Amino acid sequence: MAYDKFTTLTSSAVPLPIENVDTDQIIPARFLKATERKGFGDNLFRDWRYNSDNTPKERFILNNPIYSGKILVGGKNFGSGSSREHAAWAIYDYGFRCVVSSFFADIFRNNCLNIGVLPVQVSTEFLEQIFNAIYDNPTTEIEINLKTQTITLLSSGTQESFAINGYKKNNMLNGFDDIDYLQNIKSDIETFSESRPF
Repeated sequence: MAYDKFTTLTSSAVPLPIENVDTDQIIPARFLKATERKGFGDNLFRDWRYNSDNTPKERFILNNPIYSGKILVGGKNFGSGSSREHAAWAIYDYGFRCVVSSFFADIFRNNCLNIGVLPVQVSTEFLEQIFNAIYDNPTTEIEINLKTQTITLLSSGTQESFAINGYKKNNMLNGFDDIDYLQNIKSDIETFSESRPF
């Protein structure tokens, strides 16, 4: 399997209530030279996290120890900008398994789904409720259930459904990337191929 299976994730969350977060902010272009999907988490939001002398910026949310978890909650239009896959790699490598927003850039959404990060799109109103719940209690937990396609604020029981492509959902439930999926149906492909005339 390429990635861990994603069925249900229950975790606290890190709030990033900034709109129009683009891929160059997620992972600056100068860190795109690597070809392996490793080490990108160190440079996630690099210019927002660190000063020019590499000291942490105390006011940036990832440097605040009271917020943690495997869910990143972002503002509207998260992942806009370039099509670089490295932005999704950086989020995954840092330890996030889900990003919640009221709107995602399409390419970023697909890049996340390809590597095992679940993008959950919610209404503007529910996103505001999530932010408020986290600010009221940084340890508040959110449940993401991929099978039922629901996101729940456990403190209040408030819940919304989210949409996901059926093929991508199946892959995430099984921990497959596209190559894993093809290998899993290899015998079906061979049978179909053998049944076709030359």
